[in-house]
Amino acid sequence: MAKKDPTDLSVEEKLKALYQLQTTLSSIDEKRALRGELPLEVQDLEDEIAGLTTRVEKIESEIADFQAAVTMKKGEIATAQASVKRYQQQLDEVKNNREYDTLTKEIEYQSLEIELCNKKIREAQVRMEERTHDIEQARALIADRNADLDQKRSELEEIMQETRDEEEQLKEKAKELELKIEPRLLSSFKRIRKNARNGLGIVYVQRDACGGCFNKIPPQRQLDIKMHKKIIVCEYCGRILVDPELAGVKADGSATEDKPKRKRAIRKTSTKKAAEKAAEEPEVPEAEA
Repeated sequence: MAKKDPTDLSVEEKLKALYQLQTTLSSIDEKRALRGELPLEVQDLEDEIAGLTTRVEKIESEIADFQAAVTMKKGEIATAQASVKRYQQQLDEVKNNREYDTLTKEIEYQSLEIELCNKKIREAQVRMEERTHDIEQARALIADRNADLDQKRSELEEIMQETRDEEEQLKEKAKELELKIEPRLLSSFKRIRKNARNGLGIVYVQRDACGGCFNKIPPQRQLDIKMHKKIIVCEYCGRILVDPELAGVKADGSATEDKPKRKRAIRKTSTKKAAEKAAEEPEVPEAEA
């Protein structure tokens, strides 16, 4: 037998399918709620570890830059020392004071360059020590967070293992139900459900009010909901509304609650009338023996 086209379904059938889908999705939400905050804690730990790993990589890059700078400065020192040695040899061959002064200034300049390079090397080494200390702390923190992450993942896996089979069955059922609903209506339902705080996209009328936001629904609108002629949404929260009978819920109406109240009122009135009647009747003296 060919499957019925979702667009050919009556409004009542569409609402039934939607409510069944909502029930199934709510059951999935309950299964996921059993996990509590564990998924978020696992995600937070993973993000923190990723951030710390990026920080370690950045520090390692900085240390490499300092090492390259130290190597470069050592090369500059070697070049300056060679220049100083050459200039000192040339001092023995000067012929006038001007050459002597020029060479002396060059030697002094190269000596200052050597001192400056040594200073830069010392500063770089101090920075490398600081960054090495930082990287050790970051790695220790990563190890600590990894231990916490393994524990959280283990707890989450245990909980998921308990509910995985049931959740998979519910997901398959939800997929089957979605095929019975026309795409436009399904898309609207999912949008409403996403915006709803409790994940309810379709609710039934409870005590003359919306089952989602609990705002009162006018009698005429309630009648329209019971007629199943069109899909009606709550004017306050936007959820799709159905009547309790279609949702398979026994309505505990006000009439059911009023019956015992009327009985109690009748019993109370009868007792009061009996007491008033007894008070009005004259007392009859007992016959003498």
